[in-house]
Amino acid sequence: MDMRNVAIIAHVDHGKTTLIDRLLAASGAFRANQQVAERALDSNDLERERGITILAKVTSIEWKGVRINIVDTPGHADFGGEVERIMGMVDGAILLIDAAEGVMPQTKFVLAKALSRGLKPIVAVNKIDKPDERHDEVVTEAFDLFVALGADEEQLDFPVLYGSAKQGWMAAEPDAGPAAGMDALLDLIIAHVPPPRVEDGPFRLLGTMIEADPYLGRLLTGRIVSGSVRANDPVKVLDREGNVLETGRVAKVLAFRGLARQPIENGEAGDIVAIAGLKTASVAHTLCAPEVSRPLPAQPVDPPTLSMTFRINDGPLAGREGDKVQSRVIRERLYREMEGNVAIRVEDIPDEPEAFRVSGRGELQLAVLIETLRREGFELTVGRPRVLMRRDDEGRLLEPVEEAVIDVDEEYAGVVVQKLSERRGRLVEMLPSGTGRQRLIFHVPTRGLIGYQPELMSDTRGTAVFNRVFHSWQPWQGEIRERTTGALISNGDGEAVAYALWNLEDRGPLFIGPGDVVYRGMIVGEHTKGQDLEVNVLKGKKLTNIRAAAKDDNVQLTPPVRMTLERALSWIADDELVEVTPKSIRLRKAILDPHERKRAARRKTPA
Repeated sequence: MDMRNVAIIAHVDHGKTTLIDRLLAASGAFRANQQVAERALDSNDLERERGITILAKVTSIEWKGVRINIVDTPGHADFGGEVERIMGMVDGAILLIDAAEGVMPQTKFVLAKALSRGLKPIVAVNKIDKPDERHDEVVTEAFDLFVALGADEEQLDFPVLYGSAKQGWMAAEPDAGPAAGMDALLDLIIAHVPPPRVEDGPFRLLGTMIEADPYLGRLLTGRIVSGSVRANDPVKVLDREGNVLETGRVAKVLAFRGLARQPIENGEAGDIVAIAGLKTASVAHTLCAPEVSRPLPAQPVDPPTLSMTFRINDGPLAGREGDKVQSRVIRERLYREMEGNVAIRVEDIPDEPEAFRVSGRGELQLAVLIETLRREGFELTVGRPRVLMRRDDEGRLLEPVEEAVIDVDEEYAGVVVQKLSERRGRLVEMLPSGTGRQRLIFHVPTRGLIGYQPELMSDTRGTAVFNRVFHSWQPWQGEIRERTTGALISNGDGEAVAYALWNLEDRGPLFIGPGDVVYRGMIVGEHTKGQDLEVNVLKGKKLTNIRAAAKDDNVQLTPPVRMTLERALSWIADDELVEVTPKSIRLRKAILDPHERKRAARRKTPA
């Protein structure tokens, strides 16, 4: 059967998964009366809640006698490990761009990956139904981006379609409307994307995605480069250097048909299939016939830029809300995550047997991992994110620098420039971005962006749009101002009392409410002054037999600041931890005992 393999690439929230929904419906993959969840490929709970794609997914449709395998890729740079590998599995790409937002940082990131693999993308300008759409300018921006990324003449001659995935249409004319349907895009994929490149020789497949199936075990997905494969065929696994890691037999060959993954008798060269039956094969490994000795070239993955320390939960409330608390169980789960997520690294810490260093692409990726663990019933404590450095050939210390793009109302541009300058950011470009708004483009050390998003939202009354992507490694930019406020720390164990919290409100914003369980060393609020302050949140009102006017009125409390996981991770200092359980997110000092804490601080202070 004639075949096409195509990836849909775009910036976050530009409509990739919604577009695939419409393509599935247009091709007849759904019955007319079939109930299908919106964004059908975002099957993970976190993907649905956050409205982002975290794991790449494959689906396939048939159109005019041609099978089209479509890969939905993540837009966040934190999940860029997925995007890099997928570009080697497909022969074409649809670059989706929001008709109002235009070219954004991750648009540049994903397009650079596609162009470097020699793909010739189709540009689809989506969300043209928005009132502030500007499709002509967006196409010009796209062309400029292709030029800036070094596209060749064939890549620069890209076809353009306009439409609205939400309304279910894409067409060559921007005013075609919903009646046009998706036919133009499906026809263009067949005409513009070449058939899969197939090589001669025995069976070879490069592992691109991995997942664990409760019934079939490890499933490795990739495109068959040469030969064919059937169930029960003998295969071996080669690493990138050509070493044999495993020999075995194929238990099942599964192909993607609509939203389902179905067993097939024979996987042919060019098709994207999943192979079951191997125990150690992973991403970037070559699955091949026994006679093959040379592995397929595998794309190296960009190294992690951020690390966190994951520890057991050793607080007084440990084990009350989660059932997975032992370091052995946490370690097994983290190493299992590393098998299927090549952008994450896990290392044991020699001095701390119950702690593990987990490194990844960014705060979002690590926050998603922590959120996944807590939903699985794990309890753990997590330290402050640390940026990973490296040294160049001359021994200079290098740090990751990111390109931050901020769309903001003109009246707030000044405070944004000031705050990012304090964080060693450098303004490289300032552009108009719609009526009364500006687009500010900065190069900022990753260190300077940790914890900046909540501050930006506060400074701009929640109106700013913030995006970031890895830019380059640059010489260390110097010290960056840390948090200027201290912490309010509970000095006892029990339940917080409204009267005590009311008396503490002038000390700073509180993170807890009446009735919340606290323990000694737990952080209950932010001290407006620079130093930490131990407070009593358990102290009730003294009872007397004297009644005075207004004395017994109910206490009126300001609602507490409830920390999200991302905000908590960015707020804590080096001597603090985030305690994560299936039901709670608490902040605490790493050393709970106040006397031990003071002794540790004295040991750190140089004489």
